[in-house]
This record gives sequence, C-alpha cells and structure tokens, in this order.
Amino acid sequence: MVDKNKLMNSLSKNLPTEKTETSVAVPEQNKDIIDDYDYSRVKYKGILDKGEEALEGMMQLAAESEHPRAYEVLSGMLKNMADVTDKLMDLQKKKKDLSGESKKEQPQGLTQNNVFVGSTTDLQRMLIDKKSEIIDVNPDE
Repeated sequence: MVDKNKLMNSLSKNLPTEKTETSVAVPEQNKDIIDDYDYSRVKYKGILDKGEEALEGMMQLAAESEHPRAYEVLSGMLKNMADVTDKLMDLQKKKKDLSGESKKEQPQGLTQNNVFVGSTTDLQRMLIDKKSEIIDVNPDE
C-alpha cells in the first residue's frame, strides 16, 4: 500500500494543476439557410397539395373522356409530382450538408456485407485455423 501511495504522489507531480478545457468549434447554422429551407419546404408541400387536387380532377377527366391525350397529360402530372417529392427529399439532404449534420462518421473497423468466395472445404479449413488460434482465457484468474 505504501508503494502505491509513493507511486501516485510521484505521478501527480507531473499532472497539470489547472484543468484545460478543449472546445470544438461547432459551426453556427446560418439563419438564412434555415429560413430558405423552411420557405422551400412550405412551397414544395404546397405544390404537392395543389398537385394532388389537380391529379384527382385529371384522373376523373381521363376516365370520362377515355382520350389518349388525357392519359398522356395524367402520366406527365404523375411524373412531375414524383419529381417534386424527390426535390423535397433532396432539400433535406442539402440542409444537412450545409449545417454539417451529415459529417458523422461511421466507426472505423466496421465491416458490412461480407462475402466469402471459395468452396465449403476452404471455409472449414479457415474456421479450423481460426479456432486453433483462440486462446482459452479463464476469467477467474
């Protein structure tokens, strides 16, 4: 116990006396970015709402008239609605890129979607070799 106290005292001499705080500068979100994002989002949602109303009317018109041009216009409207929906999702991604939220990195050493190319015999040999490398650890010691 005495040796432990001597060791701690000698180590504490080398430690800094004042605590130094390290701060990471977090970029502030620009008010214009947030305002533009909110404005664009409201406009895109408004376009989608009006487009749904127009789409319902166009579907009724195409069904009643059974004219090929009406169905062509209807398919164009459907494509435009899908494009606006994609733009709404892209807007979300752009906001994250501008605000720095997307800079979260995946942990290193994480492997996904592993594929073994070889025969079952090769796999069994590899597993046997790995099994022989494992060291038996006794947690009671």
